[in-house]
Amino acid sequence: MPMPMPLPQPMVSPAMTGNNAFPGTAGMMPMGVPGGVMMPPMAAPSGSMITPAGTTMPLPTEESYVENILRMNLGKVATLYMTYENNSEWNAKIFKGVLEAAGRDHIIISDPATGRRFLLLTLNLDYITFDEPLNYTLPFGTQG
Repeated sequence: MPMPMPLPQPMVSPAMTGNNAFPGTAGMMPMGVPGGVMMPPMAAPSGSMITPAGTTMPLPTEESYVENILRMNLGKVATLYMTYENNSEWNAKIFKGVLEAAGRDHIIISDPATGRRFLLLTLNLDYITFDEPLNYTLPFGTQG
């Protein structure tokens, strides 16, 4: 009966057997690293994405979303047309006021006559009208 061949043992560099910079990796040979020396990952610049290969890519610039367009037009009077499903009192409602803030899921307006503020969910937003020209620049936040 033939004797089974022993399995090959991983190669270990002398740098990896002592005080290792990465705990739990002593005696392990990283794949694809010349000389078997592990390097700490590089810091990615803020606003970047790291690919599986370890390279960094900048994230796309800000795009034209309603929240960004509204932010470019804070202080203007807006008319917001909203609908509310399954509401027995009113299904549609119109709000008019000064645009104070806009977020991913909400819009805040105020009534200049009463000072009353409304926090409206964009989930219910159908459309918005303005009685004056809009500020609108792309990519968001740049001039041109």
